[in-house]
Order: sequence, then structure tokens, then C-alpha cells
Amino acid sequence: MTAFKRTLISFAILFVLTQSAFAQSSEEATSGTKATIEPRYLYNLPTAGMLRRGAYSVEGWFFAGGGAMSTVSVGLAERFTFGVSYGAGNLIGSGSPNWNPLPGVMARYRLIDEDLQLPAVAIGFESQGRGNFIEGVDRYERKSPGFFVAATKNFEFLGFLALTGGLNYSLERKDDGSLNFYIGAEKTIGREVSIYAQYDFGLNDNKPQALGDGNGFLDVGVRVSLGVGLMIELNLTNINDNFKNIPAVSRSVRIEYVSAF
Repeated sequence: MTAFKRTLISFAILFVLTQSAFAQSSEEATSGTKATIEPRYLYNLPTAGMLRRGAYSVEGWFFAGGGAMSTVSVGLAERFTFGVSYGAGNLIGSGSPNWNPLPGVMARYRLIDEDLQLPAVAIGFESQGRGNFIEGVDRYERKSPGFFVAATKNFEFLGFLALTGGLNYSLERKDDGSLNFYIGAEKTIGREVSIYAQYDFGLNDNKPQALGDGNGFLDVGVRVSLGVGLMIELNLTNINDNFKNIPAVSRSVRIEYVSAF
């Protein structure tokens, strides 16, 4: 199959998924104080958030170099969420797209529900990284989480404040295969807006042959609910310039539609 045909097929699949999602209205939201579905990520690393049973998410990611990726996730049970994703670098623009070698898969299970004393705790696996896939080192610019455990605790503070900590072990190990840690926070700003910050310690991306420079990755972003289940997210990532040979700040956009069967 030629690259042009694969491009057409990918756009066709994304179009069908999007149209099916918009076929019904939705009161769901994932940002601001009126959020009804838990955020499942900071930037590229998981929170303990889940899609409740029967809820689903259709996402479009647009990143540097004309890259794009689509993701579909479904809450198969109250404690279990599953998703798939696929995309390419240079999908928007001229020349052949640089297709990801394999579709990404995600599965997560809620071990502990949050209560007054304990955070929510989830375990899972995700093979989808962020940014372009780099064939020479068999990894994404920002590595996929791989196996992970994440804990998230919510507090009422001028709206809501969610704190997350986690550890992950990516299977993108050719340049560095260490265990990694991350922390982050998300804060609601009114009914429709949330902001987040993530610090990825980058312990699996700091050896001499790795892309990272040993200082970890600092990422921030804003999420805005647009109504009827739509949300747009604007990301500024690697703002502390931790890559050796990739420009410092990367900008990306995520558009999400959430609803329920």
C-alpha cells in the first residue's frame, strides 16, 4: 500500500470516528469544575483517571513537523479502560508521512478508588509515545509510558486541585532502559478551564546515547471545554530544553470528544 493510500485511509477512519461521535449531543466534559470525566493524562504520562463504564473518548493530536495522531478509548468497566491509537509524522504537509511502526495500545485498571485519606491508584500499560517516532533509536521523541502505576489525589482549593505521582517502565529501551518517575498537578480555573504542569524526571532518557540531557522534562498546558463534549488542549513541552539535538519548546494541540453509549 502506498503512503498516499495510507494517508487517505487514516483520514477516512478519523472522519468516520469523528462523525459518529458528533451524531449525538453530550454533556460530558474533562476540564474545569464541571468536568464529569476524569483527566487520564498530564501531558504524556498517566494519572489514575479512568473512563467510567460506557464512556468513550475520540482524540486528535497535532504536533511539530506536521504530525497527527488519532486515539479512541473506551471505558469497558468501571475500573478498566482500553484504547488504541495510530499516527504519523509529516502527515500534514508535503512529502511522504513517517508512519508509526505499530498502533499504540493502552490498558489501565483502577486498583484503589480515592477516598478522604487515600488517593486513587491505577496500574496499566501504554505503548504510545508523543511526538515523532525516531527509527534509529526505535523510540518516540517522548517515550511511551510502558508499564506504569499512578496515584492521584483531589483537593478542593479555589475549585479543584489534583496532584499526581507515578512511576513507569518504558519498553523503548534501546538508548536507556531505566525506571522513571514523574509528578504533576492540574488546577481548575472556573467551570470550563484547567491548567496542568508535569515534571518527568527523565531517568529513562539521560544516558550519553539518549536524546535527553539529564535534566528531566517540564511540560505545561491549558485545557478548555467547548461544550457538547468537546475539549481543546494547548501544550508547551520540554520548556526547560532537555533534548540534546531537538529544539527546546515543542507546541502541540489535542482535541478531544467525550460521550457515553
